[in-house]
Amino acid sequence: MSINSAKKVLRIEAKAIKDLLKSINANFADAVDLILSCKGRVIVTGVGKSGLIGKKIAATLSSTGTPSFFLESAEAFHGDLGMVLGNDVVLAISNSGETEEIKKLLPFFKKIGNKIIAFTGKRNSSLAKKSDVVINIHVKKEACSLGLAPTASTTAALAMGDALAIALLEKRGFKKTDFIRLHPGGALGRRLILKVEDVMITGENIPIVGENAVIVDAVKEITKKKHGFTCVIKEKGKLTGIITDGDLRRAIGQSVNFNEQKAKEIMTSTPKTIEKQRLVAEAIAKMEKKSITSLVIVDKRKRPVGIVHLHDLLGRSEFKVK
Repeated sequence: MSINSAKKVLRIEAKAIKDLLKSINANFADAVDLILSCKGRVIVTGVGKSGLIGKKIAATLSSTGTPSFFLESAEAFHGDLGMVLGNDVVLAISNSGETEEIKKLLPFFKKIGNKIIAFTGKRNSSLAKKSDVVINIHVKKEACSLGLAPTASTTAALAMGDALAIALLEKRGFKKTDFIRLHPGGALGRRLILKVEDVMITGENIPIVGENAVIVDAVKEITKKKHGFTCVIKEKGKLTGIITDGDLRRAIGQSVNFNEQKAKEIMTSTPKTIEKQRLVAEAIAKMEKKSITSLVIVDKRKRPVGIVHLHDLLGRSEFKVK
């Protein structure tokens, strides 16, 4: 019974989000333009569960290039209104549009010149009538079986907030470097800041054999360096391929003579490489996309100068959430 109830909740909330597609219209575009033209910040306000959603929306806006903070509607008249300036845009969240604390704030916002964007499920509500832009977040039903606890409605508000934040991010041309600047701490920030050259294995620790080396020597190099593969190079040091554990298994299946045949005969001749100036995040993404566990770092002459291993990177303390 509990499993059926849980599935029902998710179906209701999924439908609530899908129904929001109708609200991505001219009003939504007007909200984006209004915020982009704003000389101040976005002040997100709400009460109760809507307030909790508002805090998350404000945090997402700020982290993606739109300065924002959350104003608790109930606390606003006790001094917090001093944080609101005339060039700010207000994003007010109220499913009913009749939240008393928000209704009391609207005249103040209007008086100092704030533009107001409403997230509401009632287009004829007091909030909607006094707002400059209304974005409809109406849901047909809550997921709560009693129809009392805000569930689907808060999910809809949260999703619309994400849609607004990402639309603004793209319109601003917000880049990865901007994201790094705003996220210097934590696992995500460290992963974005670090470059491949900061973490790559170098020097004598790089497994390397010549292309004319017999396969048994490649096996010895793989075993000695313990990275699960070896680079294969030409005489002048240019990377020409790699031999992995998988290549060795395939060679065994083909009855290859490891003591006579050469490395170049079983190597993978199109090894995946990356430059040392690239970000570690890019290296990880590339390995995951290609379903491989290692990359060779090459210089301008295509000579191996380092290697990175996916498991080593993901196991590093720099990438662990603390």
